[in-house]
Amino acid sequence: FQLVESGGGLVQPGGSLRLSCAASGFTLEYYAIGWFRQAPGKEREGVSCINSSDGRLYYADSVKGRFTVSRDNAKSASYLQMNSLKPEDTGVYYCAIRNALGSSCGPAAAYFYWGQGTQVTVSS
Repeated sequence: FQLVESGGGLVQPGGSLRLSCAASGFTLEYYAIGWFRQAPGKEREGVSCINSSDGRLYYADSVKGRFTVSRDNAKSASYLQMNSLKPEDTGVYYCAIRNALGSSCGPAAAYFYWGQGTQVTVSS
């Protein structure tokens, strides 16, 4: 199993970034994908997730209307489009996989495999 995030970087407030999560060594379509972030000195928090079978989507309240999660099973990839970025969006962003979602993304502990993360810095 391997998950590799990319697309992070430095962006000004109000800008956009598109993160990618590339999967290899397994069939991504069987799993739900979660996106998390961790800011310095803070706990890891869930940002968004997308289910495996029915494509259900969930977002944290802090990113609703600004972030869009998607997946392309043919390419074994997931994407997180982030618009109208704010300084408080700064952190290391991770993708992770779990079995099917319930009524929400669920806690980080429900995800059994993680990528190494990609840094997102929103600053002027």
